[in-house]
Amino acid sequence: MTSLRAVLHIAVTALLLSGCQARPLPGGSSSNSQPPGSRTPITAASSASSSSPPACADTGILRTWSVRRLAEQTLVVPVAEDAVGSVAPELTAGAGGLLLFGSQAPSGLAADITRAAAGEPGGIAPLVMTDEEGGSVQRMANLVGSMPSARQMAATMTAAQIQRLAVQVGARMRANGITMDLAPVLDLDARAGPNDTDAIGSRSFSPSTAVTTSAALAFLSGLQRGGVIPVLKHFPGIGAANGNTDLGPAAGPNWSTVKTRDLLPFQAAIRAGAPAVMISNASVPGLTDEPAGLSRTVITSVLRTTLGFTGLVLTDSLSAGAVRAAGYDVPQAAVAALTAGADMLLFTADPSRTATVTARTTQAIVAAVGTGALPMSRLANAVLHILAAKNVSLCRGGF
Repeated sequence: MTSLRAVLHIAVTALLLSGCQARPLPGGSSSNSQPPGSRTPITAASSASSSSPPACADTGILRTWSVRRLAEQTLVVPVAEDAVGSVAPELTAGAGGLLLFGSQAPSGLAADITRAAAGEPGGIAPLVMTDEEGGSVQRMANLVGSMPSARQMAATMTAAQIQRLAVQVGARMRANGITMDLAPVLDLDARAGPNDTDAIGSRSFSPSTAVTTSAALAFLSGLQRGGVIPVLKHFPGIGAANGNTDLGPAAGPNWSTVKTRDLLPFQAAIRAGAPAVMISNASVPGLTDEPAGLSRTVITSVLRTTLGFTGLVLTDSLSAGAVRAAGYDVPQAAVAALTAGADMLLFTADPSRTATVTARTTQAIVAAVGTGALPMSRLANAVLHILAAKNVSLCRGGF
């Protein structure tokens, strides 16, 4: 029987060499994705059925939500995995996500999460996420098992083995209350990091587009089979960035290089049905001087329109040095990211300031809608993407 590794190699090769017609990327190149906006021809039967709108639509229900409730749903509140209860007030206010930090998760984590989220409005549970990549980036190895780094996985394991490991890790994460893994990393890097000048290093599967795509697709599908939502990162690729965006400003490769190399694993994973993407905080020379996560060109023009991605878009940390160096605090960056096309907003804060930063960010979003700086339609669209990622239907659930 043909091995899974051979099948993935064939699929990756087809994706990277596909000659399908595609909308050109900014700068004159073209992607391998289907043209955004293409639709199946409307037949007489489909035309007739479309004339009768459904009795209920989530968009209609969202019109009854307050702006504050919509704003809260876009926020991902950071917390130490051994102190989840401390952010119960933020979850009760309606925060849409929970981001866990630490390296030794408590055995009762699932119960802690359930108690903290018990007061969520309408019973809509938060997305509970953490970074479980392998190697030096694992938050709960004591509960899910130790994993090799991405680089070691790609060098020593077949695609089938990577997938089986990810299934196991995903299932254990889900059993402990985690619903989203901020992985796999699709950045191309062969350097010695992660360190102060290179955020990726061994977190990358390989500097090869084909190897990274094969391994990342295996890891992604394994997490999904294990019951956890995977997140591609860091779009559009920061494996060759000239600095660590957590600490200060950094630029990725020039756009002419990104669109013919770094973008390819993301294109393949998106075409394979990846449900979520995290945007980097690096600038992209030739495309944007801003951190990518605050750029309408990166998120709306390239990711949404050119690549046709319709899933959930998350920011990297809006507390990062690169964002601060660009002149934004977290509330300002949140508004800019939503306006650019992001759906969920990640940040970090000292535990003593988490409540304050969360409240100020919510208020900034509400104020931006009030002034028209952030269109209400864009905020509602972000929440629709969040609910879809949660597999929540307001009509079916009656929230």
